[in-house]
Amino acid sequence: MPTQAKAAVIDEITERFQNSSAAVLTEYRGLTVAQLTQLRRSLGAGSTYAVVKNTLTKRAADSVGYSDLAPLLNGPTAIAFIEGDPVEGAKALRDFAKANPLLVVKGGVVDGRTVDASEVTRLADVEPREVLLAKLAGAMKGNLTKAAGLFQAPLSQVARLAAALQEKKAADAPAAEAPAADDAPAADTTPETDAAAADAASDD
Repeated sequence: MPTQAKAAVIDEITERFQNSSAAVLTEYRGLTVAQLTQLRRSLGAGSTYAVVKNTLTKRAADSVGYSDLAPLLNGPTAIAFIEGDPVEGAKALRDFAKANPLLVVKGGVVDGRTVDASEVTRLADVEPREVLLAKLAGAMKGNLTKAAGLFQAPLSQVARLAAALQEKKAADAPAAEAPAADDAPAADTTPETDAAAADAASDD
């Protein structure tokens, strides 16, 4: 491939890394063209599934700070560049892989952080958005300002916040109140009051 053409491919992959909420690296060996077309459609509008050259992808990944992806770039590689909610993309890949075991998820980048295959699977298993928002609402106990902002947050961020808030709620649970003292404090007496009592007794 001419140097100019290689540079153009690197620039394109770099741009996709930068513009995607997630990029999941896969091995597609053995999948048919029809199956790959089905996978592309399942990822949803705006997302793409592209077969890439490993050497050029490594250079693009290095340029955007994803050098940790290098060990995953071996063998036939295709990348699902997800736009929008990364959880939905992860679910689409998981469901497709269940029906087509030849698709192997290697790992990738989610919200700017490199992840392994198991983390992609965990992301796909995140509860529905409505359930997570309900948990957040309960954890926040009426803090509507924060809750309102989270309705627009990516589902992966909502999931992490829900878990963090539940942990904080458990850690901040008030300790049991100390038992009240059994005995009331003794009445304060002074020499003057004692003397007055003695005088009263002598007058009787």
